[in-house]
Amino acid sequence: MTTGAKKVLFLCTGNSVRSQMAEGLLNTLGSGKWKAQSGGIISAYIHPLAIQVMQEIGIDISEKTSKSMDQFINQRFDYVITLCDDAAKFCSNFGFRGKKLHWPFEDPAAAIGTTEERLAVFRRIRDGIKKKIEAFLKPESSEPIDPIASFQF
Repeated sequence: MTTGAKKVLFLCTGNSVRSQMAEGLLNTLGSGKWKAQSGGIISAYIHPLAIQVMQEIGIDISEKTSKSMDQFINQRFDYVITLCDDAAKFCSNFGFRGKKLHWPFEDPAAAIGTTEERLAVFRRIRDGIKKKIEAFLKPESSEPIDPIASFQF
């Protein structure tokens, strides 16, 4: 990471899928100009299907660990981005320092069906987060205005 990289904290409920994927994607797509971390309302585990769909696009999150957002409360971030409504509601009561955005994504861990059907949901969420991050990075100096998917909490 280059000195002066912009810092982003991604938050969701369990830090097992969405925030882990977002962290991996931003650290990869941010070309060293961004440093992402992730946490959850609670810490859980890294979902094996999240690991699998990220490996499909060349990003390895298999060595990551699930973290509670509590360990980030006194840190300064350029952006704190929640990826689910529960995290947005919960985090509004904490003093996270940084611009706060909300990008709601459904929880792929709740998907039911065959493994292939569940993988399709994980891929759709991964691709949605990737598109959101790509839009966020263009132009790098300002985040995109999307009144439905981004709001201050």
